[in-house]
Amino acid sequence: MPLREEPHPATPAGPLLAVRDLRVRFRGITALDGVSFDVARGEIAGLIGPNGAGKTTLFNCLSRLYEYSEGSIAFEGRPLEKLPRHRMAALGIGRTFQNLALFASMSVLDNIKVGLHARTHKGFLAHALRLPGVAGEERECNRRAGELVRFLGLEAVAQQRVAELPFGTRKRVELGRALASRPALLLLDEPAAGLNHEEVGALGSLIRAIRDQFQLTVLLVEHHMGLVMSVSDHVVALSFGRKIAEGTPAEVQRSPELIQAYLGAEA
Repeated sequence: MPLREEPHPATPAGPLLAVRDLRVRFRGITALDGVSFDVARGEIAGLIGPNGAGKTTLFNCLSRLYEYSEGSIAFEGRPLEKLPRHRMAALGIGRTFQNLALFASMSVLDNIKVGLHARTHKGFLAHALRLPGVAGEERECNRRAGELVRFLGLEAVAQQRVAELPFGTRKRVELGRALASRPALLLLDEPAAGLNHEEVGALGSLIRAIRDQFQLTVLLVEHHMGLVMSVSDHVVALSFGRKIAEGTPAEVQRSPELIQAYLGAEA
């Protein structure tokens, strides 16, 4: 199949992502308090917890949008602390956002092409002057974007402006843009937010298909427990910035700490 990815280059043994003793404080408030966990290569991992648990803070640390005061994050054995934010996509980390971050006036196809720039080699000047190699690179970008459009079922709206599309369709567009950079790790921030029951069911199937088709690893933050528990191989639960449970979906669902965090001490 055209979109099946070649395996990523040989990488160090061990987890794809290793978070160790991560601490984040905002003006005296501790948002993350010594959080540690691993994400293995090729798995779908879920990150759950009540509102204010620290899930989005953790995601923003993984994307280098937030700095952390203590601890470390390693991706493929490489510490992220000193890497600039704009290097995350080229490093192999793709992300969607809870609040869609698309270019509303641009077409679906052009939005997806934006994600390809992390993998292109010719600079702005080369494109402006139409130097040798630019045309070939543009053809490859068009081919790749077209394949993603077909994979995500967006052919009928490929030339439409994103602003004209329903919310669920725009979610798929953002997913296509994240996949365009060929990530080894895909971070999904509340992918089910705003979707109806049928769309959530289709999303679960799509997440599994993406993992298998693109041979990547997925870490998702999500409030929809049914979705997380149905697609995840491994779940990490946070509450008030601390890790309170970790394991398979079945193990985490039986955790007394998780039940108390969601339902209260009496439950």
